[in-house]
Amino acid sequence: METLNDPDVWDNRELSLSLNQERARLEKTLSTIEGLESNLEDASVLLELATSEDDQTILNDLANELKAFDSEISQLEIQRMFRHEMDPAHSFLDIQAGSGGTEAQDWANMLLRMYLKWCESNNFSAELIEISPGEVAGIKSATIHVTGEFAYGWLRTETGVHRLVRKSPFDSGNRRHTSFAAVFVSPEIEDDFDIEIDPSDLRIDVYRASGAGGQHVNTTESAVRITHLPTGTVVQCQNDRSQHKNKATAMKQIRARLFELEKQKRLDQAQALEETKADIGWGSQIRSYVLDQSRVKDLRTQIESSNPEAILNGDINKFLEASLKEGL
Repeated sequence: METLNDPDVWDNRELSLSLNQERARLEKTLSTIEGLESNLEDASVLLELATSEDDQTILNDLANELKAFDSEISQLEIQRMFRHEMDPAHSFLDIQAGSGGTEAQDWANMLLRMYLKWCESNNFSAELIEISPGEVAGIKSATIHVTGEFAYGWLRTETGVHRLVRKSPFDSGNRRHTSFAAVFVSPEIEDDFDIEIDPSDLRIDVYRASGAGGQHVNTTESAVRITHLPTGTVVQCQNDRSQHKNKATAMKQIRARLFELEKQKRLDQAQALEETKADIGWGSQIRSYVLDQSRVKDLRTQIESSNPEAILNGDINKFLEASLKEGL
């Protein structure tokens, strides 16, 4: 809060926006906690009343309220587990049908529908930015742009291979078929950013500028060299006879250099994530959907559901939350 009260903060649009977003998140969390405390105090009073009067109706109502409180607490726990640097970012979710033609392409389309339904149910905005239709049915591939708070944090553990086992609607013999589709989730990397420079990270040296001699020889230390200690970046300026002007120019240089370094770092991060996409082999299964046995099982957390219809309609939070709790 003290930082937000600093008038210089508002000169940096990116920093002020980031701080405001962080403040809004903290205020929302604090409001939820205060609301829970107040509701629990009220519930405690009602519990005493219901117990003394042996009122089963109030007890039943309290039980339902406590379930709602428990759900809110679980959401707070989940938010605390968003500890990856890019978790708050928007995300891109890619779906790629495996080999197997129509069967796999139809499965990829079922996954696309599942994630779109999940976005709709959880107040995330989803934009289908690329889709390649299948040859007979379904899709070969698709990309969804998911925007919203912690979109990447929620979805990043969905990266991997999803396996479907069912009696095929495309097989006249109604035989069981196994199909695969790969999902890859990546954060949206912002390239509109400002560089914040900590003055304590800079070493500023002044020295006499070299000149042609004669009456114009520089007898003052007007040249400036600035070293950014964490990165080892060095710039220098001696164009002007004024040390202040040279320092201002050198600061612009160091900011530009650090901007390029940060931009390259973000590009490298995006490239590293893209390379992990190629590492998703068809043996990297994360979840199995066996429809004729009414079973969906996450192979990493061992969480299961006996309601595949609900799962394919986007009800996947139990899998997402379990993955986050296990630190995947």
